[in-house]
Amino acid sequence: MTRRRWKRALVLALPFGWMSLFFLLPFLILLRISFSESRIGIPPYTDIIQWGGEMWVQINANLSNYAFLLDDSLYASAVLSSLRVAALSTLICLLIGYPMALGIARTAPPWRNLLLMLVILPFWTSFLIRVYAWIGLLKNEGLFNHLLMSLGVIDQPLPLLHSAFAVHLGIVYSYLPFMVLPLYATLERMDHALIEAAADLGCRPFRSFLSITLPLSMPGVIAGSMLVFIPAIGEFVIPDLLGGSSTLMIGKVLWTEFFNNRDWPLASAVAVVLLILLVAPLTLWQRRQLAAEEKQS
Repeated sequence: MTRRRWKRALVLALPFGWMSLFFLLPFLILLRISFSESRIGIPPYTDIIQWGGEMWVQINANLSNYAFLLDDSLYASAVLSSLRVAALSTLICLLIGYPMALGIARTAPPWRNLLLMLVILPFWTSFLIRVYAWIGLLKNEGLFNHLLMSLGVIDQPLPLLHSAFAVHLGIVYSYLPFMVLPLYATLERMDHALIEAAADLGCRPFRSFLSITLPLSMPGVIAGSMLVFIPAIGEFVIPDLLGGSSTLMIGKVLWTEFFNNRDWPLASAVAVVLLILLVAPLTLWQRRQLAAEEKQS
């Protein structure tokens, strides 16, 4: 029994060790920097822990960085803009990805692997190269404007690049596979006998979709939405390359504070607040889901 517990503890220690090393430890470092003050030097922040000999330790926590976030409306506007862009992009990914996943799940088994390979095919090339490719397609002399002008649809190039449209397009294109794959995994495991039984009872296809398919696929919808929404909030490359200077998102603000202004304490405070805003609702939702499952069981 002791050996069995030791093996179980070892199995659990691996993921906990991984999360502690690559999530908890960096978060604690950011949290510590967020309470320090900016300075000119290496590192560009003061140490909040001062050793006064062997007997005592003094901690100088500075809350001015968090107070500055409340005073300056730039950061609140950046967070709200990021939430709006991420939410709309996630919704578009869901509207496009759900029919794709449903079609793949209902395709004959020999064709499923081919279709899944086409979904993940963009991952075989660099993310940065794919974003740069959209610049060539969306710029004034790009393929889209050239095609529309050749067909006589427009007389002058459309401002597609450096716009909100380009940002949404880039995010949807980049993160669409993260929506399709969880949805496919859920829909593929669904019992299709339920749909056949509903059809035998006279239920129309759209009604059976709303009553059976959609409710049973909600775990995939939620998982896919999280996989798209969370990284889209902190996205930096796509807004910077496709959105230009007019696009305000929290990822660009963090980059500016860290590398241009070299204000690491303020940037760390922004990152900590953003992480709390994302993790807290997810934690509460997960607890409610576990409580609901326990009541059902």
